[in-house]
Amino acid sequence: MNFLELATLLLSLASIFSIINLRLLKLPQTIGLMVLAIILSAVVLVMGLINPDFLTFATSLTQQFDFSVLLIDVMLPFLLFAGAISVDVHELLKDKWTIILLASFGVIFSTFVVGTALFWLVDNPVFGLSGLGLSYLDCLLFGALIAPTDPIAVLAMVQKMNLSSITKTRIAGESLFNDGIGVVVFLTLLNMKAEGVENVTLQDVGSLFATEVVGGIALGALMGFLGFKLVKYIENKYVELEVLITLSLVLLVPVISHIFHFSAVLAVVVMGLFLNQNIDGDKKEEGLQKVMGDYVYKFWHLLDETLNAILFILIGLEIIPVLQNFDFSYLIIVLIMIVVVVLSRAVGVFVPIKILSIKKTFEKNTALIITWGGLRGGLSIALALNLPESIGTGKDLILILSYGVVLFTILVQGLTLKKIIK
Repeated sequence: MNFLELATLLLSLASIFSIINLRLLKLPQTIGLMVLAIILSAVVLVMGLINPDFLTFATSLTQQFDFSVLLIDVMLPFLLFAGAISVDVHELLKDKWTIILLASFGVIFSTFVVGTALFWLVDNPVFGLSGLGLSYLDCLLFGALIAPTDPIAVLAMVQKMNLSSITKTRIAGESLFNDGIGVVVFLTLLNMKAEGVENVTLQDVGSLFATEVVGGIALGALMGFLGFKLVKYIENKYVELEVLITLSLVLLVPVISHIFHFSAVLAVVVMGLFLNQNIDGDKKEEGLQKVMGDYVYKFWHLLDETLNAILFILIGLEIIPVLQNFDFSYLIIVLIMIVVVVLSRAVGVFVPIKILSIKKTFEKNTALIITWGGLRGGLSIALALNLPESIGTGKDLILILSYGVVLFTILVQGLTLKKIIK
């Protein structure tokens, strides 16, 4: 299939799945699409048993493009920008240190706890996984890719919940920034894997981490400031031009980030927050005017919904080869790691909130809501697929664990989050 045919197929499936969810399943969009993506995988596998050529055709679709590159370099910047401009930037700035502490401590703590737990399981003769050859660094890579929550899934759920604006902002902000920090931690560990642990010093790790984070934030601020001035100059008179400017900036930021090895994820989020400001800068004033017109927000909301639907269909197609090679002996490992991931997330959230509550006020059970609202999604799967082949057969286990955690967080946590909030 050429690109046009593939795009047509994905958009058609996205439309059909959205209609089925809206009219029949009536689930939250994220959960409904994930359910339908799983059904799609099952149908393809069953059809493949009847006609092997059909299974070959379905798996060949995902081989025509690099899913991890497509998501991280193309889809993720668009989805994160759409998420950033939907966050109340004034509330976020008031509570920025809370969000930064929650995002950074939570990701780093979870990375090491999950990675260490997986290494213990692999190294334990009871489970018979020592033959996979996973090193401690390989296990930490799994910890890093599963630690960040999926802002697309989280924002879609939170916006429909009956929560105060400050709690919504904390959840959305933490999800946006832990995504960026998670990618930076993953890339840092991946660089150590490529260079060889013995050849990488602590100074090298610190330098790479600082370049990714500081450089990403600085680039996002610079591009956001320039975009803010450009869009403000237009004064919402030419809405089509505003859309064109924002599209150009979102495409440009990842390109510049790759050249200078900055974090494109953090840059896009910061740029989105810059552009999501009020011209007067005063939230309380009546007749408030945003720097971007409503048309721009509607356009990005439409793009967000469309890409989100396509993302889950791609996940459904990507999971097919993994299901073909699924070893039921991994099932107990998947269940154990789901528990470890949730518990490490809980500690990573409860500790900062306990410390911050000395001076700040939190709604009752905020930590529980943030913990259970930590849904994982396409980013974790894309990073898992991006793991080097040098990991060997252990990569299959990491892929299965990633899918298992993603399915659990979206289907179980996503479906019960509303009840927990009530």
